[in-house]
Amino acid sequence: MPSSSRSRPWDVHRLPSAGGRTFLVTGGNAGIGYFTAEQLAATGAVVVLGSRDAAKADAAMASIRSRVSGAHVRHLPLDLADLSSLKTAVDRLDLDHLDAVVYNAGVALDDPPRRETGDGHELMFGTNHLGHFALTQWLAPLLSAASAGRIVTVGSFAARSERLDLDDLQSTQDYRPKRTYGRSKVAQMCFGFELDRRLRAIGSTVLSVVAHPGGALDSLTPSRPPVRTTAPGERLRALPAGLLVQGKDAGAWPVVRAVLDPEVQGGQLWGPRAFGLRGRPRREPVPSHMAAPAVAARLWAASGELAGTDPHLGFR
Repeated sequence: MPSSSRSRPWDVHRLPSAGGRTFLVTGGNAGIGYFTAEQLAATGAVVVLGSRDAAKADAAMASIRSRVSGAHVRHLPLDLADLSSLKTAVDRLDLDHLDAVVYNAGVALDDPPRRETGDGHELMFGTNHLGHFALTQWLAPLLSAASAGRIVTVGSFAARSERLDLDDLQSTQDYRPKRTYGRSKVAQMCFGFELDRRLRAIGSTVLSVVAHPGGALDSLTPSRPPVRTTAPGERLRALPAGLLVQGKDAGAWPVVRAVLDPEVQGGQLWGPRAFGLRGRPRREPVPSHMAAPAVAARLWAASGELAGTDPHLGFR
């Protein structure tokens, strides 16, 4: 790459062209996933929205097309809570390669009772972590066939204050919804870092990167009807919070950079510049509790057993 392009600062409003490339965004129909998809579509790439709800996916695609002239977007029916359906979903992609996948979809519950997926896994851990863990096995051949495939796992700022309980990954003994959600995001992020270590060990061309949106509020997010409408009063009341946090459009910036920036390397963590809560994307230090190889190895083994996956997740 010429030195001039290396020295050019990253501009969230002037993204590099990605024409001819294909990206999959899980949960691309709403929130951070929607804005990630919208911003990636503006680069000329084909963007596939992975969503279990066809109506919501249709609304998201209509919104993107109304804002991005000539956008190439399509829907992939995808239910991360149903592990047995994932191979069929990937087969429906009908691609010979995939340039990047963004693991964004997630469930966040605020109140008890504890709920389970159809496979019998705690819903947040089973969807947010196990679903993406298992999906990797089926996407591995497509990512490996790309010239420089990437897996971008979307973590959470909330994960900084949580720690995994390796003896209670499914929260059967201690179920508190916010804690269980935070731990599911810790598991996702640990997986993202461990996956890159394993990819580097086998000399893979695929990179695994982790990004998080910081503090991203619906009330500070611009309207995207019919996906979501932010009332003027709601936005006005949220303005003081805007000193510390941001909308979900800006929350997508670190994720988009992790997908597109040729200078991003595997095993890195990207988040907002100001205290990890708001602002333009920058690289952050990886918290020690997410980088411990012994913890990650135990999580990997337990996840593989729960999801019934190949130990190498399809990478050789």
